[in-house]
Amino acid sequence: MNLKLSLVVISAFALGALVPTVAQNRKEPAESKILALESKWNDAYKRGDVSTMELLLSPNFVITVEDGNTFSESGYLAYNTASALHVEISEMTDLKVRMHGNVAVVTGAYHEKGTSKGKPYESRDRLTDVWMKNADGAWQVIAAHYSIPASQ
Repeated sequence: MNLKLSLVVISAFALGALVPTVAQNRKEPAESKILALESKWNDAYKRGDVSTMELLLSPNFVITVEDGNTFSESGYLAYNTASALHVEISEMTDLKVRMHGNVAVVTGAYHEKGTSKGKPYESRDRLTDVWMKNADGAWQVIAAHYSIPASQ
């Protein structure tokens, strides 16, 4: 192989190695945005800030909670405005974001502790949240699923 051809082949391999890096860097802003929105939703939930949650939740939002019950957006917000709920700890860890165009799937671990109707509770769950960019370009949660790992 002559020197010119060798340089072309080496350049092609080098360029090919950079393409995944460039693609990953393009994803990072969207993933960072989703993680910031997860944090905003979590903070709003802990404070009982319904107006912020309304902005983040799609009107068609549905959540499945640990006992298998499902709630629509209005049911979820009504539950969170109940004066009998006091959230002391609401923390997410091990969050991973997978982007699929205008849809983001977030998985991770969730720990919550507080009182409900005067009784203490604590849960450690696995979560899956699905975000979708709406027609206005805003990200909203369209579905959430929280479950207790089998090892508990």
